[in-house]
Amino acid sequence: MLEDTSVIKVKEDEIDNEITMEAIRQAGKILKAGGVVAFPTETVYGLGADALQADAAGRIYAAKGRPSDNPLIVHICCFEDIYEIVTEVPQAAKRLADAFWPGPLTMILHKSEKVPFQTTGGMDTVAVRMPSNQIALALIRQGGGYIAAPSANTSGRPSPTQAEHVYEDLNGKIPLILDGGEVGIGIESTILDLTEEVPVLLRPGFITIKMLSEVIGEVRIDPGIIADDAKTPPKAPGMKYRHYAPKAEMVLVEGAQQQVPAKINQLAEEKINAGKKVGIIATKETAGSYQQGLVISIGSRQEEEEIAHNLYKILRTLDASGVDFIYSESFETPHMGQAIMNRLLKAAGHQVIKVK
Repeated sequence: MLEDTSVIKVKEDEIDNEITMEAIRQAGKILKAGGVVAFPTETVYGLGADALQADAAGRIYAAKGRPSDNPLIVHICCFEDIYEIVTEVPQAAKRLADAFWPGPLTMILHKSEKVPFQTTGGMDTVAVRMPSNQIALALIRQGGGYIAAPSANTSGRPSPTQAEHVYEDLNGKIPLILDGGEVGIGIESTILDLTEEVPVLLRPGFITIKMLSEVIGEVRIDPGIIADDAKTPPKAPGMKYRHYAPKAEMVLVEGAQQQVPAKINQLAEEKINAGKKVGIIATKETAGSYQQGLVISIGSRQEEEEIAHNLYKILRTLDASGVDFIYSESFETPHMGQAIMNRLLKAAGHQVIKVK
């Protein structure tokens, strides 16, 4: 166990400020020496280490308590760097990079010998993305160009969208957190496997399947996105094991919008009468329909980005409140609904009650 983790505030809009750059250089030295550092991206906070050092990848797994067969995403700061870590860059990858990089899209390609199997979870493929956050890009440059970085949280817990969340989980386990404030998107990147004949969506995110298809044509959806955990080795983060989960038992309630609050009220009353503390994830449209329990609005159904942005923060708020059970509405929204439901289903361990 280390001493208390250092936290240094940095501002993305002051990336040329000498104080900010000195903090990033300090973090880069830790990375080059094989250490780990937490830093902001546009999606969630990442826990970075040199992707090309096998021992460094091991320190990520140790800090997170993460299973070593769960692949890490390699973050780069310019497209040309991809040629060092993959054996082939298909035209589809170039078109997608032109459309969405820097940004919240991860592509899976066949790895080169430069990338150790410790980084890829034993797979012959590597997940690669170029974040748009300026602090992240500067850190990648200072850290050697290839930073493996899963979310900076204890494995299985809700991903961190603020430096405080990272500190809560990893204080004393890592030397440094770069505190860039609250992230923008709030859920992890979209992951697309380009090693198959037809590209496969492995994890939904802000970049939707419709957006991908408009650039490269047909894209298949991996059944593991909505099904329970697959028994095969995970090809991408978030495909195996319980993810994004609060400490409390969580259940999703699906059905017609006017019927779901009544069912959740019934379930909450039963638990409260049994002496349990209940949290309810509602929306601005339905929050007034709940009579008891700790009711938190995740946002308006008309603002999908707001729901995604608030999701992990609300799960951590409910954790801090000490609730025993969480009931959440489902979110079949047109743009980001698939990504939001993917996270909620994993967080709930696929416990779903359907209201007829």
